[in-house]
Amino acid sequence: MAPKAVVLYSGGLDSTTCVAVAQKEGFETYALSFRYGQRHKIELEKAQRHAKLLGVTEHKIVDINLRAIGGSALTDDIGVPKDALDETKIPVTYVPARNTVFLAIALGWAEVLHAFDIFIGVNSVDYSGYPDCRPEFIAAFERLANLATCAGVEGKGRFRIHTPLQNLSKGDIVRLAASLNVDFRLTHSCYDPDEEGRSCGRCDSCLLRLQGFREAGIADPIPYQPR
Repeated sequence: MAPKAVVLYSGGLDSTTCVAVAQKEGFETYALSFRYGQRHKIELEKAQRHAKLLGVTEHKIVDINLRAIGGSALTDDIGVPKDALDETKIPVTYVPARNTVFLAIALGWAEVLHAFDIFIGVNSVDYSGYPDCRPEFIAAFERLANLATCAGVEGKGRFRIHTPLQNLSKGDIVRLAASLNVDFRLTHSCYDPDEEGRSCGRCDSCLLRLQGFREAGIADPIPYQPR
């Protein structure tokens, strides 16, 4: 029987690639998404629509209202920056403690499933400066996971946080996804899509995605808003 893994799955390029990586490594995948008050809801709609196509055993969507605390352009009335990547400071699209919250819930579900592996698509190369994408954060959370759970304390297994994209450029991620036959049309990355769901092509996430496809020499098949 294949070991189980919980994969944080937003519907974006990185998390979809993580699902494919986990499956290639022989895991039975359980996808976990969040409806957290994000302005780019189409990402979650795509995740909901495409999870079964990815071959996951179960797709769970958890509601968390991070809009209640705000503090981010993704969960508050703050404009999404356009047309410039500034990696010298943490951008306003950073959502306070988001990955900590997401991993904590993933850990809870993993314990219920008797799974000891959690995949998350964080990246420390092309990552827009988010502090909760760094290797130091992941290592600290893995230690916490094994201290804070019944399964960890009783020695039933050791929780591992897998970050297969950690040291890859966005171009490397696109190439990896292509090698795993990821259908790029099933993914969405934009922070500020229009009403038709077309990506803006100008926010940090779009700029990084487009840069990755250019580096990989692959055409991005998703629709973008006209300039």
